[in-house]
Amino acid sequence: QVQLVESGGGLVQAGGSLRLSCAASGTSGSILRFKIMAWYRQAPGKQRELVAHITPGSFTNYVDSVKGRFTISRDNAKNAVYLQMNSLNPDDTGVYYCNTASSIFSWGQGTQVTVSS
Repeated sequence: QVQLVESGGGLVQAGGSLRLSCAASGTSGSILRFKIMAWYRQAPGKQRELVAHITPGSFTNYVDSVKGRFTISRDNAKNAVYLQMNSLNPDDTGVYYCNTASSIFSWGQGTQVTVSS
């Protein structure tokens, strides 16, 4: 069974940066290689939303609120997906998760991102 493990979150001041990582384990081979991968976030009291996705060919797309600030990338050889987050603001606070764009894997624990004003 594929397990997704997110890391890299933390407490940061507004304007700061964080780089999130997502690693897939519990499988051999490049399980993520042919999947459209995505980062999601769940803000306090809100539903989980998809904020960025990346195709196997590394085409990317972002929700408007993070365009120009976040960059999603992938390393298929490492079964990993990353999210570089710059110019963070308090609205970016939440728990961040990775999964496929159709969320076919079980959700991991996520990584908490807290942005102070």
